[in-house]
Amino acid sequence: MKRLLATIMVIAAGLSVIAPDISAQNSSDAQASKRRQNVESWKQDMQKFSAKIKQEHKLNELADSLASIQAIAAMRNQDFVLQIDNVTFSNGNTVFVNSNVNFLSVKGDRAVVQISPSNFSPGPNGLGGVTVDGIISGYQIMTDKKGRVNLTYNVSGIGLNAQIEVYITPGSSNAQATVYPNFNSNTLWISGTVVPYENADIMEGSSL
Repeated sequence: MKRLLATIMVIAAGLSVIAPDISAQNSSDAQASKRRQNVESWKQDMQKFSAKIKQEHKLNELADSLASIQAIAAMRNQDFVLQIDNVTFSNGNTVFVNSNVNFLSVKGDRAVVQISPSNFSPGPNGLGGVTVDGIISGYQIMTDKKGRVNLTYNVSGIGLNAQIEVYITPGSSNAQATVYPNFNSNTLWISGTVVPYENADIMEGSSL
């Protein structure tokens, strides 16, 4: 009987030692499982995020492509506006400007160049700068091997006698232009966006 009691006590003591180990093992397994679930959840979230970014990128590319097609068609039809974001003057100074009052426009045979960099002075055009217009001649549009569209035309008027070159960035409506006055060296370099004339948000001031 004594031996039986001793045996039971030994077994009980062994179980009391093993039980915490089993509990600790179960806790460790639960933590590992939770970590695996968190990692898997993170991977799924990243996959969804990546798919969303790719979709948005494709939509942006499509929008840029459509804008490019519209811009080039408007240029071919002599019915466009280049809304200007910044202007570099012949002295090298670059000014960021309001595209609503800074633009080049072509409507049929009439061209307008409006540069209004000032927010403090009304200028000759009443909008902070100068507006000049004239009649177009020598209107030519070409596309090179890299897909860059190049437009050149001459403008003759009371306040403006110049050659203008416009370049469209392939796959977009972004453009750069250069205005070469025929009677002085006040060349202008311009960057902005080309839109169809009817879609332009501009205010034209009083011409010289």
